[in-house]
Amino acid sequence: MLYYALVFLVVALIAGVLGFGGIAGASASIAQVLFFIFLVLFVVSLVARLFRRA
Repeated sequence: MLYYALVFLVVALIAGVLGFGGIAGASASIAQVLFFIFLVLFVVSLVARLFRRA
């Protein structure tokens, strides 16, 4: 999931440099959502791992 967030971020950067504002904004939004989903799943997995050890 982090890979896809980085891919959309790169697409947003390239689209922004080339002047495609709409595509750049949409790609940046998708990248942001995917990154936050990744963070939530990462924290949940860390908490679950701590509870399994105990």
